[in-house]
Amino acid sequence: MLHALSRFGRRRTLQGGAVAAVVLGLLLWWVLPLGEPEPSGSLTFSTGVRSGVYQLYGQRLEGSLAKDMPKVSIELQTSEGSQQNIERVAMGKADFTIATADAVTTYLQSGKPGGARLRGCVRLYDDYVQLIVPRGSKIQKVADLRGKRVGVGQKGSGVRLVADRLMTAAGVDPAGDITPVSAGIDTMPARLMDDRLDAFFWSGGLPTGAVQELSERFAIRLVPLEDPLITELQAAGGSTRHYRSAVMPADAYLNAQQGQAVQTVAVANLLITTDRTDPLMTEAFTRTVIDSRDRIGREVHAAQLVDLRTAIYTDPLPLHEGAKRYYRSAKP
Repeated sequence: MLHALSRFGRRRTLQGGAVAAVVLGLLLWWVLPLGEPEPSGSLTFSTGVRSGVYQLYGQRLEGSLAKDMPKVSIELQTSEGSQQNIERVAMGKADFTIATADAVTTYLQSGKPGGARLRGCVRLYDDYVQLIVPRGSKIQKVADLRGKRVGVGQKGSGVRLVADRLMTAAGVDPAGDITPVSAGIDTMPARLMDDRLDAFFWSGGLPTGAVQELSERFAIRLVPLEDPLITELQAAGGSTRHYRSAVMPADAYLNAQQGQAVQTVAVANLLITTDRTDPLMTEAFTRTVIDSRDRIGREVHAAQLVDLRTAIYTDPLPLHEGAKRYYRSAKP
């Protein structure tokens, strides 16, 4: 009898212990949910020239990244622009960056180190090429730049790439027919105001803050970039296939355009990384870019144009595995 009671007591004890273990497990699950693994470590994001759209976008995106990836330390690096950005990422000196599709293709075709490791994450917004002159200038087309002092962007910028190509398409030698001034959007507006430049090229999202501010302080005009110039530009082949005819809306720069839309050239921007970057990190970064579109777009208008339906098209780069994971999860 005592033996039977003893067995009964042990059974009760074991059952009670099992129940307690289940309850404890449920409590731990509630207090410390397992969830998805979070990215950790550090990343470097190469942006652009100070006061340019890349830099402003990067600064606003940094806050969203810090919130969404609290275990990741984020560093922003200013740069001369697309060409330098691509080289940094390809060489492992930065983890993520923004660059124009024509600059990416040019890098791939050059055979420079690391090109085969480049991967796309997001097709972002379009850059619009802007040729800016004083309102009273006699410059009406690219061919009129002969003999002028022209801001052509810094050596490592996407501006320099497209400016040289546009002038060549117009029959203007970028080295011999003009006085090229290597400068960025952070200094070109002041140079134009001080009569140290006759014109300058810029390629960026609309509106670019530095150009907007210039138009409010100084009378400027945007020179149209029209056919047959664009046809000639595209005829060069290779990376020029990424250029397309576009129109700057009349309200992009109200003071400068005075109610007139302006014909120009556009090229897509891509968020890029390499196959070295952890898929978990890349998936989280891609998600933040898409999710923060509207918030950042209130300050950086170009960011509003990021569209989930087209973001996946990162030609000429294949999608990073982490970006693929995000797009699969984001499908309706």
